[in-house]
Amino acid sequence: MNPYVLMILLSSLGLGTTLTFASSHWLLAWMGLEINTLAIAPLMAQHHHPRAVEATTKYFLTQATAAAMILFASTTNAWMTGEWSINNLSNPLANAMFMAALALKIGLAPVHFWMPEVMQGLDLLTGLILSTWQKLAPFALIIQTAQNIDPLLLTLLGATSALVGGWGGLNQTQLRKILAYSSIAHMGWMIIVIQYAPQLTLLALGTYIIMTSATFLTLKMSLTTKISTLATTWSKNPALASTTALVLLSLGGLPPLTGFMPKWMILQELTKQDLPIIATTMALTALISLYFYLRLCYAMTLTVSPNTTNSTTPWRAQTTQTSLPLALLITATLGLLPMTPTILMLAT
Repeated sequence: MNPYVLMILLSSLGLGTTLTFASSHWLLAWMGLEINTLAIAPLMAQHHHPRAVEATTKYFLTQATAAAMILFASTTNAWMTGEWSINNLSNPLANAMFMAALALKIGLAPVHFWMPEVMQGLDLLTGLILSTWQKLAPFALIIQTAQNIDPLLLTLLGATSALVGGWGGLNQTQLRKILAYSSIAHMGWMIIVIQYAPQLTLLALGTYIIMTSATFLTLKMSLTTKISTLATTWSKNPALASTTALVLLSLGGLPPLTGFMPKWMILQELTKQDLPIIATTMALTALISLYFYLRLCYAMTLTVSPNTTNSTTPWRAQTTQTSLPLALLITATLGLLPMTPTILMLAT
């Protein structure tokens, strides 16, 4: 892609998100979300592959549907209350419609079906943008309006997403689909605590972005998109394979890695709110997710390639990717747990 075009598209992505962050009027927020969608569409279709075009079409249709629902919900709210302000979402029908639209935007279960299919059609860097940057603007709106939305709806969305995210990833062999289901599960954790402690949602979102970025850049560095080729990375780069296994365990939420921190604090908050059944359910769904991360770790570090792989070992050309961002993200993914007391002090 032409670097000038790429610069314009990435600037538009930044502009759309910033516009949604800064807006207090529904139309401005909607406009930011639309700029975001239109800016990422050419990045998704840049390889001119049928799968990429199909993924772009699916993504565009779902995002356009969600944007139309947001516009309809905000118009309904303005019609009932005479207010266009984001903080004044007092109509119950508009509330429910708005939450459904934002759930569709970020891929929460049960409106998550587009997410794995779209992710599978993209290259790893565009998939990274879709999994991380594209979540920011909708989350800004959810955090602003969470206090007006029915708590039961938020709890159901969160628990269902965590369960579906764990369950859906169990039988996948494609790494991008596994990461899509991982994204759905993490979104569930963020949504379930948003009504009690929005600062924990922000913490979970931040750690999720760090861990997912580290995972995507690692896969990009080792040119891997399937579990079968993941098994052959050990012979090429043992150090990267070792750190990748730890990054995956961090995504699963195992101590003493960074991914344990948000899960631990969210479970603590749910227990404080006298919701032991929901806390137990979330902990059990985390175990389901952990299974497929362990499966990836097993394929990567405990199988001796090529004896156990049925695929042809691919040629591995020397990558031109700069390794500094990857090194920083892996360090953050593995070692931020000791910062927990500081983060607790800042969050309260």
